[in-house]
Amino acid sequence: MGVAYSVGEVDHLFTFFVQWSPDMCTNSNNKKKSKPHFQNWCHVGKKNKGASSKQLSNPVATNWGIITGKEPKRRLSLCSSDSETEEPEYRGKVKAILPVLSDYSNLLDDRHLISLASHMPERTQGYRWQLVYSTAVHGSSLKTLYRNMAGLDSPVLLVVKDMQKKVFGAFSSDPFRVSKYCYGTGETFLFTFNPDFQAYKWTGENSYFVSGNLESLHLGGGGGEFGLWIDADLYRGSSFSCPTFHNAPLSTQKDFIIQDLEVWTVRN
Repeated sequence: MGVAYSVGEVDHLFTFFVQWSPDMCTNSNNKKKSKPHFQNWCHVGKKNKGASSKQLSNPVATNWGIITGKEPKRRLSLCSSDSETEEPEYRGKVKAILPVLSDYSNLLDDRHLISLASHMPERTQGYRWQLVYSTAVHGSSLKTLYRNMAGLDSPVLLVVKDMQKKVFGAFSSDPFRVSKYCYGTGETFLFTFNPDFQAYKWTGENSYFVSGNLESLHLGGGGGEFGLWIDADLYRGSSFSCPTFHNAPLSTQKDFIIQDLEVWTVRN
């Protein structure tokens, strides 16, 4: 909708543009100043009653300004909400919060932490990750791993790095312990960073989440194969596809040698 200006106001507008850019308002033939065609920019109407003819008498003192073509876009972006200005590929995505570790990790970096946190259950979000067991600190013993978890009632994250420098492991809804029967819930999953992050969630086909004895620790099963199997010395392991998670082998080799192993718990 156009803005109505009186004839007197148009004259003052003309005076402002003459001062701002004399060349624009100069006739190239006779070198005399002529009024530009304001009709293309505003509607000229009758002067309103009570309007002062001195309102635009000083163009310099008035609140006029000339902005470039890019300036309106910049100002619009400053006034827009974050959701309007962010790139389309990030719209609708929740920004991941980097978990805080209570101790230094030999296996996990920021990339690992963000990927894992986004797949862990909501009840673990916002808590510090505390180191329960590490081969670098506690040696290589499944008995020690069990002993360090005695009395623990929070979920745990098992992270393995093999001699091929592949990182993989499992999130368990329950701490590891010796048991004749399988335990855990559907929150349990396997994961690998070989080469990109992949999480293998519960399929619902069976409930062979976790089981363990003094000779080995097992995660996932069915059909005579384990999704992840680790021996008593935390030295050898294996990973096969299993019905519990329908996972691919977590490492490049189904049988592997463990270089480092860590177990973290997520609790207040």
